[in-house]
Amino acid sequence: MAATVNHSNHSDLDRYLDKLYNCELISEQEVKWLCQKATEILAEESNLQRVDSPVTICGDVHGQFYDVIQLFKQGTRCPETNYLFLGDYVDRGYNSVETFLLLVCLKVRYPDRITLIRGNHESRQITQVYGFYEECLRKFHTVNVWRYCTELMDYLALGALIDGKIFAVHGGLSPSITTLDEIRFIDRKREVPHDGAMCDLLWSDPDMIQAWGVSPRGAGFLFGSKVVEDFCEINGLQSIVRAHQLVMEGYREMWDSKVITIWSAPNYCYRCGNVAAILKVDDRLNFDFEIFTAATGEERGMGKKLPVADYFL
Repeated sequence: MAATVNHSNHSDLDRYLDKLYNCELISEQEVKWLCQKATEILAEESNLQRVDSPVTICGDVHGQFYDVIQLFKQGTRCPETNYLFLGDYVDRGYNSVETFLLLVCLKVRYPDRITLIRGNHESRQITQVYGFYEECLRKFHTVNVWRYCTELMDYLALGALIDGKIFAVHGGLSPSITTLDEIRFIDRKREVPHDGAMCDLLWSDPDMIQAWGVSPRGAGFLFGSKVVEDFCEINGLQSIVRAHQLVMEGYREMWDSKVITIWSAPNYCYRCGNVAAILKVDDRLNFDFEIFTAATGEERGMGKKLPVADYFL
């Protein structure tokens, strides 16, 4: 019979963080408790979670744990910095389990300093195809951890609104959504559907067209400049910030910065050769893009293992 986990204060969470920052696993029972606490926090958040500036926005990280450490070196650790992650925490990288649990642990430890929204890979169907399911099974010899994590993913917000002026989402817009208020009424606490508004928010992409187009992904839509112009005008928005697409330069601005794509997985899949970026938004909603590169072999633990403190010098 598995031992129960007793948590009384932040010391347990800090102990978990010490392990997770070193890419060490916590126990199955500790994962279960952590996901339960995170679910309680996320259940109280809106579909469109309010975020105050200043904030640092991060795109896809896809289980590239040591590159997430590079990201925190670039942007400083939470809670010193207020973070907004735009989804796709898992799949394809070698350390999806450690990456996702680190971010979840930070959310439980500092709930007001880190916001996690849902990406298209935060789903049962996708994670069974692209690696997270197999990684959980290999590292814990049970599907329970995958189940705890995917149940938690159902509670992740669908987007965020920064100071009422910047709409942050994983994928993009939907022909089913005209106003931000319509996002607030979606039933999000479920597996990502194959079509409809919730699907579109997680799967759509901008394209150099005027209106709507068919997405080559087979889910969501392509949306163009007129769609963006109208959506921003109706909702009083300055910009839309999203992730979801590999950008070799780390970020891309379209239509006078009305749409910004952020990509935070350098050398994606350990072979694409791209740089990554984070977007720092100050209290006047000015943008500052910071580029970072993939962790070196030594930083990945291929050489001497680095203590946690050394990651943040």
